[in-house]
Amino acid sequence: MSFWKLWNISFGFFGVQIAYALQSANISRIFATLGADPHNLSFFWILPPLMGIIVQPIVGAASDNTWTRFGRRIPYLFVGATVAVAVMCLLPNAGSFGMSVGTAMIFGLIALMFLDTSINMAMQPFKMLVGDMVNEKQKTKAYSIQSFLCNAGSLMGYLFPIFFTWIGIKNVAEEGVIPDSVIYSFYIGAAILILCVLYTTAKVKEWNPQEYAEYNGTGESEAETQVAENEAGKKSGERFDKLLLNAPSAFWSVGLVQFFCWAAFMFMWTYTNGTIAANIFDTPTVERGGAFVLDTTSVQYQSAANWVGVLFAVQAIGSVLWAIVIPMIKNIKAAYIISLVLGGIGFISTNFITDQHVIFISFLLIGCAWAAMLALPFTILTNALTGYGHMGTYLGLFNGTICLPQIIAASLGGVILGLFSVPEGTAAPEPYMLVIAGVLLFAGAAAVLLIREKN
Repeated sequence: MSFWKLWNISFGFFGVQIAYALQSANISRIFATLGADPHNLSFFWILPPLMGIIVQPIVGAASDNTWTRFGRRIPYLFVGATVAVAVMCLLPNAGSFGMSVGTAMIFGLIALMFLDTSINMAMQPFKMLVGDMVNEKQKTKAYSIQSFLCNAGSLMGYLFPIFFTWIGIKNVAEEGVIPDSVIYSFYIGAAILILCVLYTTAKVKEWNPQEYAEYNGTGESEAETQVAENEAGKKSGERFDKLLLNAPSAFWSVGLVQFFCWAAFMFMWTYTNGTIAANIFDTPTVERGGAFVLDTTSVQYQSAANWVGVLFAVQAIGSVLWAIVIPMIKNIKAAYIISLVLGGIGFISTNFITDQHVIFISFLLIGCAWAAMLALPFTILTNALTGYGHMGTYLGLFNGTICLPQIIAASLGGVILGLFSVPEGTAAPEPYMLVIAGVLLFAGAAAVLLIREKN
């Protein structure tokens, strides 16, 4: 395929990633502003990966056997994007409807559940489109383009709050209410998301069953292809357990690497706000529920939250730049290991830096790991899946290696945070969580050695 055909396949991912960036950079901020205890903050992060582990295998299996005049994967991404747009207009208003703190948090949780479900539904088809329509020689290039667009979208989503603050939109609000800078960010992100998805649906023409059979070398007619797929579905009953038992070894070895990596990034998304507020912006603490926590209504905390968006944008820039370097490293496993080690160094260094600009170096290094995580696992896996069939179902199941570690990390985050409690009113324990994230990436780099690639 030409560069622009590869680009068009993944362009909608740009808009989806803006939505995902707004969610990942602002969920801790939103729920902390609504009044969540920092020791319970990680529990709010369980919902996103939990919905992903449920939704993506279903979308993958369903789309494997969906053939419509609108395409095979595109109907799912369009429906997911449409729901995401609606929820993005509701979630940041959780504190603006005059509800009590408890009711506002429940509303926010429900909105978050629908947002992540819809984002997962829109995100997964882009990986499947590459698996369906791109040959093995071009897959690294295709996933690198997808990684570039993903990080470009992240860059924009992360910078929205500080941009709106810069042009004069309020960045603070009364207790329990989300600042306008965040609300406007979600509104604009929703508009860009739907426009990008419309572009992809207009530019990409998925193959029909006959073309799919021809390009995959089966030589079957459209009817024969459909019968074969239905029979395959009946034979396995689309039972995920049988597919998992027959999965190639790369599915499990790459999955082990994924476990360490995604647990690390879950800690980053959950605790970077507190880390930056405590270490760099000297946010004051207040007594709440018998414990001292960071004052989320303070100018320092909300300024730190905006700066987190800038740091995540720096991470995205580092990821975009490193995504260009990755294809130049001939050995995929070597590229994977180097990327994760650099990311681990970045995480650990955040505990020793107190300057808001010097810490850019840390997040540039973290971006190296992120670039590898977005591209290399899918390159290795889709090559290993050649000839297995059920590409969409396997990619949906593989999403469990992304979601499960996040669920575990979110469930244990508050407990681990409690182990690093500091004297009351003097500091915050959140920075230690990013050190643990760095150690997890080192473990992921070691696990790469277990991967056996298919030539």
